Amino acid sequence: MRTPLALLNLIHDRRKFLTSVAGVGFAVLLMLLFNGFKNALYDSQTHFLEQLNGDIVIINRLKENMFVPRSFPRRRLYQAQAVDGVAAAYPIYTSDARWKNPETKKTRPVRVIAYNPVDPVLRLPEVLAHRQDLRLPNTALIDRRARAELGPRQEGVVTELADRQIHIVGTFSLGTDFAAGNGNLIMSDQNFLRYFANRGPQEDKRSVATADIGLLQLQPGAAVEGVVRALRQRLPQDVLVLPKYGPEGFIRRERQYWEKNTNIGFVFSLLTTMGFMVGIILVYQILYTDIADHWSEYATLKAIGYSNRFLLGVVVQEAVILSVLGFIPALLVSSLLYQLGETITGLRFTLTLDRIRGFYLLTLVMCLIAGAIALRKVQRTDPAEVFGL
Repeated sequence: MRTPLALLNLIHDRRKFLTSVAGVGFAVLLMLLFNGFKNALYDSQTHFLEQLNGDIVIINRLKENMFVPRSFPRRRLYQAQAVDGVAAAYPIYTSDARWKNPETKKTRPVRVIAYNPVDPVLRLPEVLAHRQDLRLPNTALIDRRARAELGPRQEGVVTELADRQIHIVGTFSLGTDFAAGNGNLIMSDQNFLRYFANRGPQEDKRSVATADIGLLQLQPGAAVEGVVRALRQRLPQDVLVLPKYGPEGFIRRERQYWEKNTNIGFVFSLLTTMGFMVGIILVYQILYTDIADHWSEYATLKAIGYSNRFLLGVVVQEAVILSVLGFIPALLVSSLLYQLGETITGLRFTLTLDRIRGFYLLTLVMCLIAGAIALRKVQRTDPAEVFGL
């Protein structure tokens, strides 16, 4: 068997080896955290939309994102139901309101999501289990992943919402985003009227004559693209008809808005790039120091006939080993920090298999670049100079 020269070079000094792995892992952890926060902010913006149980979405044409409070006439949904292929149309109402913490008595803004509990709007099992409870007056469900500033987030809490008493009859798990602020509440459309039909003079009064989101379910076998084209031709131009998924879909549109119109992506991408550069410097120093420590050994190998190509392969193998051994602990630590971030912020931190593969490839490229820079010392190694010949 061939001697694993690259691995033996790295582990001959155990303390130095562990320090090297920790240095690579630190750089990888920086990239995972910075990119994780960026993805969490974007993923959280679309998580609520992904839970909607429908194929096509109707919104006000002027509603650029979910943060904008623009509604449209509910009669557009009745008109949509007349189009071939549409099985059902459900109105969804949203509004912001002040929630009073039952312990501290401080108020915080929350997002209220309302619809007819009979309609299968949300696919969350916990919401479906409390459909009958939501039909009671002054009741709502609260998001368990809401921010801690709201106080207790559990069934049985009695406090105030929009200066009116509210009874919490259950919980669900959704998470926060820019539109939700500190968290979400779900209530029936009738309770929505009780809280928002008679608001103060400086607030917009709401009625069921307008809706914030229209959700359409299609008949079995109906083509989404064809129904969307028919709806766009049939409905007035004051609404926008979008498929839920796809390159031009509702969810993709919401994500693109935050990607293009905010500095979130730029800031965290810049921080990720900085972590990448830090990793290159760290790995370069590790490999360069290893080459310097074994310069005479490399010179001996060249003197007995080993080519530069073989020696370059040894350095590349060391870079690959460092990328693997540095990536694994960084991935484990970042998973724990993601869970902590979800608990504190209510944002949705997800680490998919595709993202794990992408981050490892980035780590591998980082180590290979550092190895390529360090290779120059091996190429310049002259046995005659090393041994004073």
